[in-house]
Amino acid sequence: MSDHAPSVSTASERVPGKLIGAIVAVGSLAFIGILTETVMTVLFPQLMGEFHVDTATVQWITTIYLLAVAATMPVSSFLKRRFRLKRLFLAAVALAIVGSLIMIVATAFPMLIVARVIQGIGSGIATPLMVNIILEQSPRSKIGRLMGVGSLVITVAPAIGPTVGGAVTSVLPWRAIFVAAVPLVCVAAVIGVMCIEQKAPTEDAYLDPIQLVLIVLALMGMILALNQSGVAVGALVSGRSAIRSGVIAVASLVIGVGSLVAFCLASRKAFSPLLRLGILRDPVVLLHWVEYMILPIVGIGFGYVITNVAQLSLGTDAFLAGALVLPGALVGAVCSPLGGWFYDRFGAVKPILIPLAIAALGPLLLCVFALRLTPALLAGFYFIFGFFYALGNPNVMTSALSQIPREFTPDGNAIFNTGLQFGGAAGTALFSTILSMSQAHAVAVGFGEGTPEFAHATAVGGMWTFGVMTLICVIGWACLAVAFRIRADRARKSVPGGGSRMAA
Repeated sequence: MSDHAPSVSTASERVPGKLIGAIVAVGSLAFIGILTETVMTVLFPQLMGEFHVDTATVQWITTIYLLAVAATMPVSSFLKRRFRLKRLFLAAVALAIVGSLIMIVATAFPMLIVARVIQGIGSGIATPLMVNIILEQSPRSKIGRLMGVGSLVITVAPAIGPTVGGAVTSVLPWRAIFVAAVPLVCVAAVIGVMCIEQKAPTEDAYLDPIQLVLIVLALMGMILALNQSGVAVGALVSGRSAIRSGVIAVASLVIGVGSLVAFCLASRKAFSPLLRLGILRDPVVLLHWVEYMILPIVGIGFGYVITNVAQLSLGTDAFLAGALVLPGALVGAVCSPLGGWFYDRFGAVKPILIPLAIAALGPLLLCVFALRLTPALLAGFYFIFGFFYALGNPNVMTSALSQIPREFTPDGNAIFNTGLQFGGAAGTALFSTILSMSQAHAVAVGFGEGTPEFAHATAVGGMWTFGVMTLICVIGWACLAVAFRIRADRARKSVPGGGSRMAA
């Protein structure tokens, strides 16, 4: 895709109504998954009391969902080639319904984990399916806008999730959320059956079980290592034994990194690799991917951090804590198609770099004012991040995929979405670890939840968390700046086929 504005002839291309319906239907499944994820986030303090688990344990409701999504994403390229789009869609619908039903009847914390795994697999099928439909079936001049529409479908969920969670649970049991989710999924199913069309033939693709096991072990091992490292540090701070969690952390890291290396080697030698990692040999694509993996650490992690800082440090109730996220996330999500329009009109560089530079001011201001925050400041500073992040970041994958040969687009889609979900899972684990570490000392000396000392410890943990978020934003922006400089140098030197070096 060119970085210039489309011509008059291409600008007049029309988008079929069935394509919009298919995007909405498939995206709605991802919407339900993310909605329930963020709903559960705002309910963490309540769930900790009901199921008698601590902060580091309860966050697995979010982390395990994102891990399940991330583990499913690498298979999306194979699934798209092997099965018809409508069949994949209906499988995602069935998983979403089964997961919701288990959440409704769950009486123990492990049942919640099982339900989130099932729902995560469903979302892991649905999200790349939506992107593949957009890339394969939309007019080339409208890809930016349609990717924005797709982003709108799935980013409205984290915008309204905390508010929905707080509002519903103020008058109804939290399980009512999943009771309502089932008919919504059924409506999406009807729309999808009517609108999803098969434009490309399926292939007799082969799924290597060894590669699948290796990538799942790699993702789960690295996330578990991060989580257990935090548990170990928190135990040391509070004066408890950290041997068990430390051993688990080291073993998980070894398994995760070892499996990742083995997967890369297996992919290079395989006749039909699960993912064609060769596309990452292009530094432009690689730098885009790094940004697309680390920025969701902040974007998804914010939902956890703000709602918990608001409740445990500022003393708000669940409804107000959720409402603090709403303005920035909802306005940003609604403006995602506007960011896609800027991309189609002005190219990739300015519509991506300018909004993401401004977005970094949000966590920076939160870090500076962390010990003097009010609910209004918390919501206002997050608004800066949420709006500009949604305006620029959805265009990053679109920009990267424009550099990949069309036959490798499903692989690029899978790799980028896997990175996004892995980053989201890592973010929740990382930030819950930082907060737990800060809270552990207060608990160790006898100051539990609800005391001024515990609230101050949470505020200090928030300050460190917002500082880490700022650093991540700066690193991500720098990766994109370098990528665009390399792309510009190629154009000046007239080197043809920027993506031609990316062999499978």
